[in-house]
Amino acid sequence: MSLKKRLANVPEGAGVLFFIQIFATLGFAVLYSTLVLYATRHLHFPAKKATAIMGVFGAFNYGLHLFGGYLGGRFLSNRNLFVGGMALQVVGCAAIAGGSAPLLYWGLALFLTGSGLNVTCINMMLTQRFKPDDLRREGAFLWNYAGMNVGFFVGFTAAGHYQLTESYPSLFLFATIGNLVSIFIAAAYWKTLADRDTPLVEQTDRRKLRGRFAAGVGILVGLVPVVWILLQYPDGTETLVKVICAFVGLALAWLTLRHGDARERNNMWAFLILALGSLVFWALYQMAPSGLQLFAVNNVDRKVGGLEIAPQWIQNINTVVIVVGGPLMSALFVRLRTRGWNIDIPRQFAAALLLMGLGFLALPAGIALAGPSGMVAFAWLFASYVFQSVGELLISPIGYAMIGKLAPRRYQGIMMGSWMLVTGLASLFAGDFSGMIPEPSEGTPATTNHVYARLFAELGSGSLIVGVALVVLVPFLRKLIKDEEAPPPPPASITSGAVAA
Repeated sequence: MSLKKRLANVPEGAGVLFFIQIFATLGFAVLYSTLVLYATRHLHFPAKKATAIMGVFGAFNYGLHLFGGYLGGRFLSNRNLFVGGMALQVVGCAAIAGGSAPLLYWGLALFLTGSGLNVTCINMMLTQRFKPDDLRREGAFLWNYAGMNVGFFVGFTAAGHYQLTESYPSLFLFATIGNLVSIFIAAAYWKTLADRDTPLVEQTDRRKLRGRFAAGVGILVGLVPVVWILLQYPDGTETLVKVICAFVGLALAWLTLRHGDARERNNMWAFLILALGSLVFWALYQMAPSGLQLFAVNNVDRKVGGLEIAPQWIQNINTVVIVVGGPLMSALFVRLRTRGWNIDIPRQFAAALLLMGLGFLALPAGIALAGPSGMVAFAWLFASYVFQSVGELLISPIGYAMIGKLAPRRYQGIMMGSWMLVTGLASLFAGDFSGMIPEPSEGTPATTNHVYARLFAELGSGSLIVGVALVVLVPFLRKLIKDEEAPPPPPASITSGAVAA
């Protein structure tokens, strides 16, 4: 198929969302990769406090996606909510550039409210471009995920550059650029990004539409002081978020039990089981900007060929694997499936967990082979990130695409938000795990390596165990996951007549 025909086959708006995703990711990439280092080096927070804030950062960023999934398409259109959220991110990054602890908290409150509510909007706008049984959806999400990681690559590279000189104000002002560009692109293609098949589109009463819009804007602005207050008390906030996540999980289980359609109910059960597996994956993955980053800074030899690798540049191992591997994996899966290979969602999830386990188990191996100084060779950290990144390719974009397959139409926004909420909960567990690492002042790499080795070995083994459990459950999950039932065959008399004709 020619390139022109391939492009013509892409649903309207999918290409625009690919570029929006690139620029919308820049600000998040900067904060995600720099927050712990900024808090410990510039604001002189203890490592435990910095990792706790990072855990809450992830919890709000991902947890509010559930709220965004509910607001988008009901109170504000997904495109309106996206632009409003990006505007809050611009103001938030500018505030953090002020360089003080009070401005950090206000900046994070603004940024997290924006990023928490608008990420689901991109996913919903993209999934609305495809019918439920459209096989192109998985490829579109893989491409969109690759676009996201282009943004991560640029953000991590810039963050590492400014990190070497600790020019934090310039870095956070740079983060506003991508946010602004994504707003301009959305404005230029406003009509193309219109919502499809949402409760708000179906509403024709203009008075009610204005009321919903006003309520949506009020919620968007009103969340900022709430998030600001909660950021002041990370320990209490962590407990609160975990309770909310447990409530949401129980509510989804209750909705599943009461759902009338048997096929859709089975799909929802499969979603819940896979969500539990993904929780383990993301809890380890989210240690990259906190515990793993502090390990890299203090216990890993980051000089390669005479060049010092900035901590944020290590994250680009992940982005390169995603950007290069995403389209390749999409093409590979299409080819294998046309040849009869059964590569389905349960198998991909199980493989992702096994790869995550191997990635973490590579680190104790590197520690065991460290020299007298205790500094671990960079190659072991590199290998760990490669394993984790391939696992991410198997679970993350497929997880987004899975919503369109498994979620009933009326629950799609809520289940998309719930899927992101799992990542937010995982971020809290990642903060808990990262809080177990030693403070840099507690000793040398030679004396702290054993703590890291034990922690990484336990986490890696746990991921392998859950991965094996999912392998065992693959036949059961396949029975649960069913596409829409085929229509019944016509009566025998009609069939015979058609043949005779």
